[in-house]
Parts: sequence; structure tokens; C-alpha cells
Amino acid sequence: MSTQKSSHSAPNIIHIPLPDDPYDINIGHGLIEKAGERLKAMFPGARFGVITDDNVKISQWPRLEQSLSGAGLDFCVISVPPGDSSKCYTQLNKVLDEILAAKLERNDIIIALGGGMIGDLAGFAAAISRRGMDFVQIPTSLLAQVDSSVGGKTGINTQYGKNLVGAFHQPKIVLADLDVYQTLSPRQFAAGYAEVVKYGLIDDENFFFWLEENLDDIFAGGPARAEAIARSCKAKSRFVIADEKENGVRALLNLGHTFGHALETATGYSNRLFHGEGVAIGMVLAHRFSAKKGLSSTQDGVRIERHLQRAGLPTTLSDIKGNLPSTKELMHHIAQDKKVSRGKLNFILTRGIGKAFIANDIDPDEVSQFLEEVR
Repeated sequence: MSTQKSSHSAPNIIHIPLPDDPYDINIGHGLIEKAGERLKAMFPGARFGVITDDNVKISQWPRLEQSLSGAGLDFCVISVPPGDSSKCYTQLNKVLDEILAAKLERNDIIIALGGGMIGDLAGFAAAISRRGMDFVQIPTSLLAQVDSSVGGKTGINTQYGKNLVGAFHQPKIVLADLDVYQTLSPRQFAAGYAEVVKYGLIDDENFFFWLEENLDDIFAGGPARAEAIARSCKAKSRFVIADEKENGVRALLNLGHTFGHALETATGYSNRLFHGEGVAIGMVLAHRFSAKKGLSSTQDGVRIERHLQRAGLPTTLSDIKGNLPSTKELMHHIAQDKKVSRGKLNFILTRGIGKAFIANDIDPDEVSQFLEEVR
């Protein structure tokens, strides 16, 4: 993945003023190289447990290791296999055991160095180790930088569904280094881009129109990339500040996720379908379902689908490689979704681009019939 030439200019800082856990998102070049001195100043005397995956350990860990060593910090590194299948009880247990074996104490710091899977897994491990350890997010994928590293959602997947076991646990700081894209695959970048598009589709049609105009520059690593990341983080921060524990408006961030999570679960959290790819399909399905209900124009759905396709993302169930899950199986997973309330299906639907809303008490039979039609 091409990227701009690295620059060590001042980072873009977005402040998250939560009453109990305020923190900053730093977006810029060279942040990993500066991390050691930054963390030493923030957490004097602390030891650090770095949680990463086997791929990131090769591509990004050497940069962080040099930075931590250069600052004279004491640290250990814990690595798990890459992929969303590692967001599970088995790997969580391994991480917890290694944290304890390293004798990391409650006042020490966990560092999540990786994509969304690592941020969720490491954050959850931090939340429950020693009854709560502080942690730092150093996201190394587009998806993690614009979505999962911000807002404090942590957790693991189970056989019953995605992210059904977890905790809200805010990081102390987010360091989003723009140099990580030199080692990110085109498919991974595209998957993260789906979450960028989501912010335009929720409540900012002008952002979506801007993305249409600047897609090529974003993917090429031009100035629009950093702007898209910053605008996405600012968008998410608005929802987190307004509704930290997702009791209301923050649920809008789940646009496309009810369908997407069901698809991820049905495909076994495997490389058949990355999270962002499931979200891309889910957002198209959400707009098509909204149009079927007479809530929005079919042309909006077509426009969104074309943009996602241009970004190299899947947009239909048939785009998923291998055997498709049955409608019955998908409905089973949808019924386990976190957005289900007392057995009633809650969806994020839309009245058009930038006009998403929370729809309560959706008829499961209507959803099932819709899925049969779009297979």
C-alpha cells in the first residue's frame, strides 16, 4: 500500500473529553518512533506489556521495540496468531497468563499494537487483568485507526456471535501512526475504508460526497488520507462523547453491522470475510432493506454500492467466497446480536445518504424474507 513520505511534523490531536476517562487521539507520521519517550513521560516508573499479532510483530514491532528500548523502558511482548479467530477465549486466556507470568502489576500499562482484533483483545485483557489495568492503543490498520481504537469497546467473539463478551474500557491515549500503511495489504486497507464510508452514511452526506471525489487520493496515500482518518475519528468521537456506553445515539455507529456481524459469525471469523467487508455488505443490505420498506430511494443504495465496489469491497452475499450461509443460519446469528432488545430486532436503517436512524421492533419474518430475496 503506497503512502506519503514520512514526516515528523506535529500530529493532529483530537481530544475525547469523557468525564471519567479523557484522552487524546494523535494522528501523524513517526508516532511509533516517538512512543517510548511519550509513554515514559505519561507513565513514570511503569512497565509495559505489548500485545500484538505474529504479522504485526514482524512489520511494526521492531519500530516500537527500538522506541521503548531507546527510552529505557522495561517491557515484554505477547503475540497471538493474526486474524479475527484469535478474538476468542483460548487466546484471551493465553494473553492473561502471560501478563501474570511477566509479573505486570496493576499500575503497569498494556499496549495494543495491531489492528482491530488486537485492540479488542488487548483492551479486554487490560480491563480484567488485576481488576483493571490502563492501556494504550497503537492501531496499525485503517479500520483500527478510524473505528475500533476509539471509544473503549473491547471484547472477544464466541460461537454465539461477535463481541458478545467484553467491557467498555477506554484507552489512555491513541497513537495513530500514518506510516503503518507501508506494510498494509490493499485488501486490509479497503476493509478499513468501509468504516470511513460509514460515517458519511450515518449523518454527514457531505463527507460521503467528499469521499466520492477523493477516493483515489485516499487509496494512493495523498493528503486526503490523513484528512479522511481525522474526519472519521472526529465523527466517532461525537457519538462516544454523547453516549459512551451505547445506551442511545451511539448505536448509529452500528450501521451495516447487524447484517455484517451475522455474516462474520457464519463464515467462522475467517479470511473469507474481513470485518470491514462484512460491514460493506451490511451497509448495502441496510440501504436496500430501507428502500424495500419505502424509507429511502433505491438510487441511494445503488450509489453507495458503486462507491464501495470502486473501493474494491464486496457488496452482495454472492461476493463471499465459498458456500453461502442459509437464511435460517443468518437469522439465528442476527437474533444473538447485541442490538437485540428483549428479543426484538433493532436495526440501523436509513432515509437516505446521511440519514440513518435506529429502528426498533423490526419483524424477523420481514428480515428473513428480504434475505431470501437478495441471496
